[in-house]
Amino acid sequence: MELLLYAREGCHLCDQMLEELEELSRGRLRPRVVDVDGDPELVRRHGLRVPVLELAGEELCHGRLDPRAVARLDALLHP
Repeated sequence: MELLLYAREGCHLCDQMLEELEELSRGRLRPRVVDVDGDPELVRRHGLRVPVLELAGEELCHGRLDPRAVARLDALLHP
């Protein structure tokens, strides 16, 4: 299962979500950051709706990091 963070370069909310995710998970959760502007389909799909944290095609949160989602995810990936 791959953890993805759909983001844009220069997006302060995207940078903040990545930073908070690393802090909350103590560096155990490291998503692959995908620049939505690098793919026309992702631009169409996400528009201005970034950041989006996703695991195996399921959205975990968007806009702001959900600490409960991070705790569930950490427990799932690191039992």
